[in-house]
Amino acid sequence: MKKVIATFILAATITSCNSVKNMDTSKVSDAAQLLGSLSSNSTVQQVASLFSLLDTNNDKAISSTEAIGSVAENFDVLDTDNSSNLNLTELEGILALLKK
Repeated sequence: MKKVIATFILAATITSCNSVKNMDTSKVSDAAQLLGSLSSNSTVQQVASLFSLLDTNNDKAISSTEAIGSVAENFDVLDTDNSSNLNLTELEGILALLKK
């Protein structure tokens, strides 16, 4: 229940931020819900779905402005090539962080 509440709070916060005014808020809300449900047992397919939801400008990369929640909090750790964007392989690193 706490995860559900936290997910809705995160989604509400995100949708109220000026930096995401041009984003599809339904995709951001879906991404927040999926991110809240990820665990160390999650699949690469779930991470790929998250990637698609976060990549709001469809450039096949997640920028720091597109990142939310634990992806945003761990952006620098996940960005292993220091490109200031996350590709799908880098985002899959979230699974390793969830195992800690």
